[in-house]
Amino acid sequence: MVSASGTPLVRLENIVKKFGPFTALNGVSMDVYPGEVHALLGDNGAGKSTLIKILAGVYQPTSGQIHVEGNPVNFRTPRDATRAGVGTVYQDLALNQLMSVTRNFFMGREIYSGPAPIGIMKMDEMDRITHDEMIKIGIDISDPGQAVGTMSGGQRQTLAIARAIYFGAKVLILDEPTSALGQRQQMEVLKTIKRVRALGTIAIIFITHNEVHSKLVADRFTFLSLGEVIGSGVREGLAGDDIRRLMAGGAEMADLEMELATI
Repeated sequence: MVSASGTPLVRLENIVKKFGPFTALNGVSMDVYPGEVHALLGDNGAGKSTLIKILAGVYQPTSGQIHVEGNPVNFRTPRDATRAGVGTVYQDLALNQLMSVTRNFFMGREIYSGPAPIGIMKMDEMDRITHDEMIKIGIDISDPGQAVGTMSGGQRQTLAIARAIYFGAKVLILDEPTSALGQRQQMEVLKTIKRVRALGTIAIIFITHNEVHSKLVADRFTFLSLGEVIGSGVREGLAGDDIRRLMAGGAEMADLEMELATI
């Protein structure tokens, strides 16, 4: 259910990002609400990657303002963004396939009995937490000690998402989470996204090229083209033709057909 009332969890106001003379983002504004999936769509070069790297603290905007829970923030590093509750799950997932599910879940944040790193790792406790956190969003890993390389692509995505949520993500940025997956694994990921949304407290930014996937799970849409917002809206206000046209950079299908006919 889409609700535009209340304070957005994240508000972007007139974000501009320049790399020398090149303008990657030109006045992008967007509101992201808790308990919603906000699809960020656009072709290659539209500015999606630049925008999420600004939200993740990798880049700093040239101008504009980010607000989190109504407060202005200035992320200088990814650690700043993480502290503010912004969790990013990139396509490469940052998982070690040879290590166990639990070790990947807690990578760099292990629980020790005694001072780290000379204390003894509390593997039983970490296994229990890993199992419980993953089952909350729909994946039952019977053996948290199994190597991540034995998991399906959809299960690995769920592991990365559960890890981000457990360690404090209020805003979850998912960078093309269904790309390079088979159809069954894509559905695993989409189900995970819907379960996270059902928690009601987390805002999800879903970056995708897939029109069908965005229509299946998104509540709100923002379309980028050449660094600018060319359209936005809620699910109820966007027909399928609107989504297809905006994903094509705002071009009408008739214009595209005419361009192809000249070849």
